[in-house]
Parts: sequence; structure tokens; C-alpha cells
Amino acid sequence: MSPASRIRSRHQPFEVATLLIAPLCGVLLVVLDVRPPSVRITMPPPIQAGWEFGLIVAGLAGLAGILWPGRVSTGLGIELASLLMLGAITSMYALALVVVAGTQAVAVVAFILSVSAGSFWRCGQIVCDLRRLALISRSIAVPLPEGESA
Repeated sequence: MSPASRIRSRHQPFEVATLLIAPLCGVLLVVLDVRPPSVRITMPPPIQAGWEFGLIVAGLAGLAGILWPGRVSTGLGIELASLLMLGAITSMYALALVVVAGTQAVAVVAFILSVSAGSFWRCGQIVCDLRRLALISRSIAVPLPEGESA
């Protein structure tokens, strides 16, 4: 199997669904001026704003990366950055829930951490895909005439 045929699809339904809902959640938090109690208690206001903004940016950037019309590597890089952000902010929220609710929040924390784990898992896949793309580009690179540089 050639490296090119092992590049994973950029249209993963669970990822797309999560990236669609993240900005909606962030916008609703901002517009309605509401925050979960765990966030209000554990995060100072600037961090709360960053968390909300992070939901919006991660979702929109991730969708932009998936739908990127140009080079595959650029789209994957944008998707990678957004999923790193999404994994971090969902981990922040899970930690806030644990601090405030402890074992009472075990089910919701597990669910939220699964979003974080899925985000980081996809990041690993993207890194592997970017390495494969780099390998492919090196193998088909056209040598430059003597005296010229890239």
C-alpha cells in the first residue's frame, strides 16, 4: 500500500459533529451571558472568556481545515491546530467539573474527556498523515538544475 493511499479521510462524522456544535455552544455562552457553575467557580473571568472564544475558534477553524480547498497539508495543519485547541479546552472544562462536583460528575466528565481524547487521537492521525505527505513530496520532487536552489 502506497503512503498516499493511507492518508485518512478528512470527513470524520464524529469530529465534524463536534466541530459544528463547539462554535454554537461558544456563541450561546457569550450571547446569553451564562456559564456553567463549575466554570464560574474555577476560572477567573479572562479564562472564562478565553474558554468561550476557544470553543468558537476551534470549531470554525476545524471546519475550515476540513473544507480547505487548497493543499491537503494546509487543511490538515489547520485541522490539527483546531483539534489541539478543542482537546485543551474540553480538558479544562472536565477539570473544572471534577473540582466542583467531584464524583457526582463522573459520567459527564467521562463523556467530555472522550471528546478531548478523540481530539488528541485525531491529532495523532493528522501528524502521521502530514509525515506521509512529506514523504510523498520528497519522493516525487523534481531535481533542480545545477546552480539553482529552492
